Amino acid sequence: MRSAAKVAIVGGVFVVVAGGVAYGGYTLVGGGDDKGPGGTHTQGAPARTGPPTEDEIKQTSNDFLAAWAKGDAERAATLTNNQQGASTALTGFRDQAHLTHVTVTPGAPNGPVVPYTVKADVSFEGKTAPLSYASQLTVVRGQSTHKALVDWQPAVLHPQLKAGEHLVTGQARNPEIQAVDDKDRPLTKEQFPSLGAILDGLREKYGAKADGTPGIELQIQGDNTTPARTLVTLQKGTPGKLKTTLDADVQAAAEKAVQHFGESSVVAVKPSTGEIRAVADNRIDKFPASLQGRVAPGSTMKIVTAAMLIEKGKAAADKPAECPSSAMWQGVTFHNLDNFSMDGQPFSKSFARSCNTAFIKLVDDVNDDGALGRVAADYFGIGQDWKVGVPSFDGSVPASAGAETAAAYIGQGKVQMSPLDMASIAATAKSGQFHQPVIVPQSLDGRALAQAGPLPSGVAAQLRDMMHITATASYGTATQAMSSVGGAKGAKTGSAEKDGQNKSDSWFTAYSDDLAAAALVQSGGHGGDAAGPIVAQVLRAG
Repeated sequence: MRSAAKVAIVGGVFVVVAGGVAYGGYTLVGGGDDKGPGGTHTQGAPARTGPPTEDEIKQTSNDFLAAWAKGDAERAATLTNNQQGASTALTGFRDQAHLTHVTVTPGAPNGPVVPYTVKADVSFEGKTAPLSYASQLTVVRGQSTHKALVDWQPAVLHPQLKAGEHLVTGQARNPEIQAVDDKDRPLTKEQFPSLGAILDGLREKYGAKADGTPGIELQIQGDNTTPARTLVTLQKGTPGKLKTTLDADVQAAAEKAVQHFGESSVVAVKPSTGEIRAVADNRIDKFPASLQGRVAPGSTMKIVTAAMLIEKGKAAADKPAECPSSAMWQGVTFHNLDNFSMDGQPFSKSFARSCNTAFIKLVDDVNDDGALGRVAADYFGIGQDWKVGVPSFDGSVPASAGAETAAAYIGQGKVQMSPLDMASIAATAKSGQFHQPVIVPQSLDGRALAQAGPLPSGVAAQLRDMMHITATASYGTATQAMSSVGGAKGAKTGSAEKDGQNKSDSWFTAYSDDLAAAALVQSGGHGGDAAGPIVAQVLRAG
């Protein structure tokens, strides 16, 4: 069994400890000064080109890790392709993060990638706690020097570091919070993993208002717009209580629901108030698409389009609508799923079966490229700068021209939404009045909430009727998914195709009594197949 070479600090002084036998094909040593950065290019020799060789990868990573462990930030920085950035970060690792007794254990290179583990003590004002993590570096050919260099990225120092962030040990930037739901039940990252980033954001924004006291922590910090993230707590502070609008029961159902499908997100909103009841994501990239996604919503957008058509008198739930298998507009042909068609059926059935052509055939009658965006903003609050309490995307229905106008009618083209936006749209259809979604009460900070006018009563009533049919009629695209949901209910399915994607994104938005929800499953296929069951599970919990 090979022994791992290690770099360590002994007695507060950086030294190199070699295991005596090569680990991954080389022994980590602290020398290399006689060869210079990259360790292979001598003066007068032709500059090397192409990817670094195996020997160069070993030598460069060896020298970099040794210099880093010695605390020689300047030497380590010269072995990277961003000397200034690396020097600042490596100096901060020692002086701002207060890391001591560092041990770096390199693994076997995989091509130009060299993995390693780091173990250290975080020491500050007489308090000490352990830290360990794994990261990796990549060796590349320098563009101007032609030497083998470490491709400097913040993640070389710590895998969670992003551009503009650094490690800091000291009094935390904000006190800890004890977030609770609307019934004062605790909300923790351990119980509700999807809330991790949200709780960090709430701590950053409202920690000082919650009357807690900060502890001593090793944190990843960026600018004041980015929530600090705690890696190690040396001394706990006193958390301040922060009440949210979330509901622990609905949140638990949302967490379970998204686990059935990868790349899925769901949000639940209370239609009568706009209070967010649940937020959950199950994504490899950990991106909070539930609140910040910017994705074409497909046919769920037909809720807004139908409202616009009814308001303008171009359609009505009980009036016949053309629904051919295909329709052309400005040289682009739009199809229905499996090229189905209907003759002489009411617009409500076209809505329930998600007939694309019934909407496309009315573009000429509207003759207003900005009408859809106006209705989205004036009645549904889309694009109105929402102040949710944490970062969010409040939708976009930009002015369009040509075929993109028709595409927007069915939620394609330039239209972008998040699950939060679509949950709010369903909630507005249910209540007849937009209430800006919030995750903490407005009274907490007095922030100004977005406003929108009430839907005309006739428009709202027809939307509810059509969404109810979609969720209950034998031909409704949402009926199967909503069959287990009780109460006064309505729904709309959607699928959105993107270039280079084998399967369409699955969308579903619905309400039951005073709870609305929307889900997105990227590459999930038809709306009722993936997103639908997620929404139904959340609504049942409400």
